[in-house]
Amino acid sequence: MREFIRLYFDAYKGLSTPAWMLALVMLINRSGAMVIPFLGVYMVNHLHFDLEDTGVVLSCFGVGAVGGSFLGGWLTDKVGHFKVQLISLVLTVPVFFLLPELDTVLKLGLGVFMLSIISETFRPANSVSIAYYSKPDNIIRSFSLNRMAMNLGFSIGPALGGFLAAVSYTFLFYGNAIGAFLSAILFFLYFRNRKGNDRKGVAQEVVDDPKGDRSPYKDTLFVLFSVLSCVFAICFLQLLNTLPLYYRTVYQLTEANIGVILAFSGLVVFSLEMLLVHIAEKRMTARAVIVWGVLLCGLSFLILNLAHGMWILYVSMFVLCIAEILAMPFMATVTLQRSSLKTRGAYMGVNALSFSVAHIFSPFLGTRVAAIYGFETLWYGTAVVLLITGVGFLIVMKKMRLSDF
Repeated sequence: MREFIRLYFDAYKGLSTPAWMLALVMLINRSGAMVIPFLGVYMVNHLHFDLEDTGVVLSCFGVGAVGGSFLGGWLTDKVGHFKVQLISLVLTVPVFFLLPELDTVLKLGLGVFMLSIISETFRPANSVSIAYYSKPDNIIRSFSLNRMAMNLGFSIGPALGGFLAAVSYTFLFYGNAIGAFLSAILFFLYFRNRKGNDRKGVAQEVVDDPKGDRSPYKDTLFVLFSVLSCVFAICFLQLLNTLPLYYRTVYQLTEANIGVILAFSGLVVFSLEMLLVHIAEKRMTARAVIVWGVLLCGLSFLILNLAHGMWILYVSMFVLCIAEILAMPFMATVTLQRSSLKTRGAYMGVNALSFSVAHIFSPFLGTRVAAIYGFETLWYGTAVVLLITGVGFLIVMKKMRLSDF
């Protein structure tokens, strides 16, 4: 027990103060993140959209996210990560106030598209910012700290959102706006004149490209890695799209109960991510960690078909959380290590792009498979796809030949 406690606290040692402040900004922002997890339920229950139309609107978020990722990566290299993050946080506020006024598929689809293209410019800039303010020897843990804060916020936001939705869905949108506004203020006040580690060679150069200035789109192995990351994200993002609908339609759960399960996922990641990442980076290669994460993600969906009951929902969610902890921080770190200082924003933009594309296909495919073939088929199919994806990661990362892989 004493050794466990020591390992737990060692996971937090050495992280820079700006890394902690970035995590705090993320915590405040995500604590107000109530809309996206309930957007599908909102459209079905409140606006009375059918399952296919709901999938179309949710896919609009992904289309905008693709544009936001391109824009965020390009702007980060041109004007800097500070300006991009600040503008993104500020501009999302009025959009959240606008969304509850949109009540048709076309209007809400356009509104969600506008929201995502603005909010997703934040992702590549934030990734570059984490690397910029981190010490070179604990970049992975800095990414994990940021994700830990995001997941703690994700446990607070949906839990609160579930209860607010029982009163009025409008409060979900207003809560998101308030969270974005408060995080923008904190970010501006702390980081407006803050210097980082930009000259300390945080990113490793690509092994077969000493100049380290090539485009990520010409880095064939990285493109394959990003495609596999996208497939993983399509499956994982069922968490935000079809899983809440599954809870609602199959288990007849209320919004409050759905919020509790989503809050549980955030608490698991918050409690265990830093510890597990700290252990994994010392004892396993990045390749092994990512492959195990992908396989566990498949197992989490397969579990839903093996038994029925509330307890199985929590077991499945717990396994999904462990998968997320293992896979996602190391995917970001691999991306960082393939880049140079000159191309860091572009590489992180492609990394964000792989998840943004997933936001298009995940709800579109998930809702249609569920509507036509049923949720059971969806979960079996997702597990098979993730098994193939894990094998793909094993092959591609072996060919990358970076020392940490």
